Amino acid sequence: MDAPLWTDEHAPERSELPQSTVREHLQRVAAEPMNLVVFGPRGAGKTAAVRALARETHTDPDNDFVVINVADFFDRTKKEIRNDERFEGFLEGRSSLSKRDMIGHVLKEQAAYQPVSGEFRTILLDNAEAIREDFQQALRRVMEKHYEATQFVIATRQPSKLIPPIESRCFPIPVRAPTHAETVEVLERIVTREGVEYDADGLEYVAGYGDGNLRTAILGAQTAAEEEGAVTMEAAYEALGDVGLREELESILAAADGGAFEDARGDLDDLLYEAGYEGGEILEALLEAARSRYSGDELASIHALAGEVEFGMADGTSDRVHLSRLLAELGRVEEGPPQRR
Repeated sequence: MDAPLWTDEHAPERSELPQSTVREHLQRVAAEPMNLVVFGPRGAGKTAAVRALARETHTDPDNDFVVINVADFFDRTKKEIRNDERFEGFLEGRSSLSKRDMIGHVLKEQAAYQPVSGEFRTILLDNAEAIREDFQQALRRVMEKHYEATQFVIATRQPSKLIPPIESRCFPIPVRAPTHAETVEVLERIVTREGVEYDADGLEYVAGYGDGNLRTAILGAQTAAEEEGAVTMEAAYEALGDVGLREELESILAAADGGAFEDARGDLDDLLYEAGYEGGEILEALLEAARSRYSGDELASIHALAGEVEFGMADGTSDRVHLSRLLAELGRVEEGPPQRR
């Protein structure tokens, strides 16, 4: 989508979050700031909830609210991290640091800054599923040192991966997937603000398309509005009824087995982090695309690797890491691209 995403344009305030228990928990911590673990399934609204809290508790959230995406460190090479404009200023002249020490250094530097307004800053560690135990030990020390002026928030789908010293320093906030009715209510509020024509059946269809993933539902409504000019049942079906991952993944496969791994991984990131697809959804659709593209031993080897990828994702580690590994296997120069039909 070329237009601003509705998930950003209509970021909810605390009172607009669909889950009542989340609103109640945030009301408590807004009055009494504390470290948090915010956990729940992808697309449930974890990051949106933390951003709503930050806007409520900080006079200057642009400066006093910092988001560090854990995947930006652990799922990338050291060179990619150093060249990221968000981190290069912190890492200049520190090329010998390990990835663990890189993120530790950035975190310590961010935590050491004094708040621009108010009494504390908030640092969100987002997508923390793959956060390693050695980094968690470093995080614990930073939390202990800067507890007076920094609120730490960890957003994750796998809170069980956190070490006890981290858990004991954080108030847990579970964020369940929104119900179908709650998703419809959110969609109605957004399309009304946008001035887009809609009907009840259209909103119901888009909510079902999201299937508990609020981000997917909102972006689905935006797709219908942009492509068909409305979010009616007919418009939503025309825009979304046949929409899937097949076309996107055929393009990704073509890039991967042609050796353009960075392009393929960039498109994969868009599906995971922008479109909000689950790793399992992508893997299933990728195999469908692979069946029409490869044959024989090549297809068999892809299925075998997909089994390993599925096992790794079920273990709770980063979907991006495992899916990227599959793409990298397709593009290995020494073996050449798999044979096409």
